[in-house]
Amino acid sequence: MANNLMKALDAAFGHPRGKVGELGGRVMAVLNAKVEEHVTEVAAPTPEEVVLVLGPGPGVGLKLAGERALKAIGVDPSQVMLDEARERCAELIVAGRVELREGAATRTGQPEDSVDVVVSVNNLQLWGNRPAAFHELFRVLRPGGRLVVSVHRRALDTSEYDLIQEAEAAGFTGVRTSLHQYGGVVGPAVQLLAGVPA
Repeated sequence: MANNLMKALDAAFGHPRGKVGELGGRVMAVLNAKVEEHVTEVAAPTPEEVVLVLGPGPGVGLKLAGERALKAIGVDPSQVMLDEARERCAELIVAGRVELREGAATRTGQPEDSVDVVVSVNNLQLWGNRPAAFHELFRVLRPGGRLVVSVHRRALDTSEYDLIQEAEAAGFTGVRTSLHQYGGVVGPAVQLLAGVPA
């Protein structure tokens, strides 16, 4: 029974797929909305900047970034989530302000020094090799670029100290974490901010 529950949760939220993944996307769109709004505000993309959104899920934060930035690029390993994000961001895609592609934190498909901001909401626990992911994000960010990550504290399998160390080892500076309460059933979130030297 517990094994079946874990499989269903993974299909809905971990690695969304099929009808369960579609349902998970709808749930994420509602439960993560406040976090997506806050992270977009903190990232503060300007109309001249390109934003990379890691794991945009159903596209709530991707749409917010696309409305503010020159362009927002969503990279997600789940075809179900790419489809949901494509539907939510359809007008921005037609306008050339949002782009979607298959990928992950360790393989974004972006050229070196090609984005100004990277945001990630509630998927750091799915990055796999976190040190490699931090190196990839540092590689694609332009000098002066910034990284904003938010993740449910209870989903973290490491300490905030270790996250800071991993980001600094990749070259990020000014790395810091803070705790944010968004209400609801998911509890507090850890937010990590980091920059690339100018």
